Amino acid sequence: MEKLKAKSLFDSLQEISDPRVERTKRHLLVDILVIAICAVICGAESWEEIAEFGRAKREWFAGFLALPNGIASHDTFRRVFMLLKAEEFERTFLEWVRAAVKLSKGAVVNVDGKELCGTHSAGRKEGLRLVSAWAAEQAVVLGQVRTAEKSNEITAIPELLAVLELAGAIVTIDAMGCQKAIAKQIQEQKAEYVLALKGNHENLHKDIADYFAWAERKQWQEIVVSTAHSLEKGHGRIEERRVFATEDIDWILEKQLWSGLRSIVMVEAEREIIGGKRSTERRFFISSLAADAERIGAAVRGHWAIENQLHWSLDVCFNEDACRTRSGQAAENLAVVRHIGLNLLKQEKTCKMGLKGKRLKSGWDENYLLKVLKI
Repeated sequence: MEKLKAKSLFDSLQEISDPRVERTKRHLLVDILVIAICAVICGAESWEEIAEFGRAKREWFAGFLALPNGIASHDTFRRVFMLLKAEEFERTFLEWVRAAVKLSKGAVVNVDGKELCGTHSAGRKEGLRLVSAWAAEQAVVLGQVRTAEKSNEITAIPELLAVLELAGAIVTIDAMGCQKAIAKQIQEQKAEYVLALKGNHENLHKDIADYFAWAERKQWQEIVVSTAHSLEKGHGRIEERRVFATEDIDWILEKQLWSGLRSIVMVEAEREIIGGKRSTERRFFISSLAADAERIGAAVRGHWAIENQLHWSLDVCFNEDACRTRSGQAAENLAVVRHIGLNLLKQEKTCKMGLKGKRLKSGWDENYLLKVLKI
């Protein structure tokens, strides 16, 4: 097999510093990382499975990796990922994605947190929690940041935003990230925001809810409002959504404290289970965008992509929540590996199967795995 041409991902991995003592190194760090990424793409979930995948594909890997002492043992894979500096690995991932993915003007970037349930340990109320940024249109993870222990997403979100190139993008965040400092940071990075509003800003939430209730009673005759409507059927239910957006916000007492605040939004979702119950939910948002209900409604729907396309994929396809790895920095580093694998699989467009099918095909067909790696 001919040597592969240099790939930006592999080049990036070669720049990561090796945490091991020099005299203990029998296997190159880049070989270990590449084998682990390929193994996870093809379905491996444990250190034993990663090492076994490497042994099964040794001849294939020898075509483009040095492998001075063959394939590392599962204990070596585990030890390396425990010692590997997670911040450096995440930074390498970020730089690789930044070079490969360019956000278009108006692209929606969803920011949300996720707990890795399998990383619970004695004395901890919850497992490792990561805040990730997801580009809905390109279907790629842009970056991730670990939430510090005894902290929450409010402190992690600004750290994540700071390393992203957001100019021209629309950032959506759930209620946890609806903070004045975060809105200001997004504006300073020349991006727009759509922030969900809930009980963490009880007075503002109530005031906006009361405003839209008043406007509805007046049949929207006394304000300029943009509206949008959609109807979706599937999975045994019908969902009708109505979006109302207005720039009539001079009455908001704290308006000047929210950088760039331009519009307030109500999304009303009416769901009916076919042959069953009907429910109505109203959610409220603040935004730096003009009152364009179609555009803001699309951004709100786009935020659900981080649940449906990222979190769901990691849990169902990569079995992330079942991963019990938690020693050292291994859990965080494996999360990066899964994000790399997810990005590579999502960006491979020639195969029309879903993620599960692509992972199986990658394991069966070495030529297809090469295609996946050539993002």
